[in-house]
Amino acid sequence: METYIILIRGINVGGKNALSMADLRKFLEEQGFMDVSTYIASGNVILRSDKPANEIRDCLEKGLPENFKFDDEFVKILVLTSAQFQAVVVNKPEGFGEQPDQYHSDAIFLMDIDAAETMSVFSPREGVDRIWPGEGVIYSQRLSAQRTKSRLNKIMGSPVYKSMTIRSWNTVVKLREIIEKMEPG
Repeated sequence: METYIILIRGINVGGKNALSMADLRKFLEEQGFMDVSTYIASGNVILRSDKPANEIRDCLEKGLPENFKFDDEFVKILVLTSAQFQAVVVNKPEGFGEQPDQYHSDAIFLMDIDAAETMSVFSPREGVDRIWPGEGVIYSQRLSAQRTKSRLNKIMGSPVYKSMTIRSWNTVVKLREIIEKMEPG
């Protein structure tokens, strides 16, 4: 049985596509997934399953809109194995996320696109933004004192934005802690 981290893009954002985590957990358990847990209401799920990642993704991308009333149809699912998710944390740039009082740090998870083709949509502002490509992720850091000058929001106008889901570094670290408690030895 594999531990998976599921990142759902497009729910509970700006009051749209509302989905309670209790209802989501119940739905996932009804689909046969084990040890289902969620973290905050932004679409972070940890579960265990014998199914491969692509089957889980297909099940959720089809099943969620069929079972819940969404304001728009754009809900996208990223399913990562525990090892894939752990690699995001282990392979972070040196010092990334280690100064939360000075920098806002995010992991921008990529769905069906790679970091090389995505980097061109970013236009980091010198002295404010920094970005680094990773495996299936882009690491983004903004100077907290000047975050209103950040150009990170520029990516929202790009067609590739629909192939991304953003999590704060604090959320990524917390999800890793939950995974470590779930997995034996």
